[in-house]
Amino acid sequence: MGSIDELPGRDALTSRDVPSIILSNGSASSMTPAPGSIIESDATIGAQKRFAVKGNAVVTGGAGTLGLHSCDALLEHGLRGLMIFDINPDMSKKEIAQMQAKFPTAKILTQTVDVTDEVAIQKAMEETVRVLGSIDNLICFVGVVGCVETLEMPVSQWRKILDINTTGSFICAQAAAREMVKKGNGGSITFVASISAHRVNYPQPQVAYNVSKSALLMLKSCLAAEWARYGIRTNSVSPGYMDTVLNEGDGIATHRKIWAERNPSGRMGSPSELTGAIVLLSSTAGTYMNGTDIVVDGGAIVF
Repeated sequence: MGSIDELPGRDALTSRDVPSIILSNGSASSMTPAPGSIIESDATIGAQKRFAVKGNAVVTGGAGTLGLHSCDALLEHGLRGLMIFDINPDMSKKEIAQMQAKFPTAKILTQTVDVTDEVAIQKAMEETVRVLGSIDNLICFVGVVGCVETLEMPVSQWRKILDINTTGSFICAQAAAREMVKKGNGGSITFVASISAHRVNYPQPQVAYNVSKSALLMLKSCLAAEWARYGIRTNSVSPGYMDTVLNEGDGIATHRKIWAERNPSGRMGSPSELTGAIVLLSSTAGTYMNGTDIVVDGGAIVF
């Protein structure tokens, strides 16, 4: 890993060699060829093929509520192998065991890992390839939030939130993409951003979270441009307020009421309502989706 000391000095800037992004040409021999456009004679087969999820996936933060629902949906659509990365996968040991029983032919495993540790993540990705054979999909759910007045925010909190939400997603994407490039079969990367990436939340102040998620949108776009020639599609999903344990408790009852009242749909989202976008971006139906952000928020950001 390079350090700031390795960056070119002012005198070296005039002689530096700047690399260029290389785009795919979309030919049949490229990593981005057009798929065959066939109308299946059997409607059931056509529907299954359209949203087929192939190969294996790494899901970071997969032991959380949103992650578990999406893991289940990906397996329903054909995912062969699943590796859940989480700082504490045992917190959902029961749910993961139920998933393993529901999908007995799929290989479902977990690794305890910190997404901000690039060495650990690289080793975890390599281990995933060793036990599953490949990494074909990466979905990054890991994220933390801190609601505090910005005048009072410790710089340490700012750094931690960006380190986990943004840098952690970058570390995971880079490590997964390296394995995808080695295999030469392409793949799909999906970041879980937020409506906080699109506009300021109300009424709670959460500047670090908002900045970290808006940065994910640009990260998604940059990687979509750079990695398409390897057959790697990079997209994101921006959920609105989801009705999970993170948004429960009497302490935020007033906030929950405001979130619902300011939403055209009049409520928060259910975890199952995010799974369709996750499956779409990971499936054969999403092969021409690259650099896309899908907002799933009941209409909250129209205001």
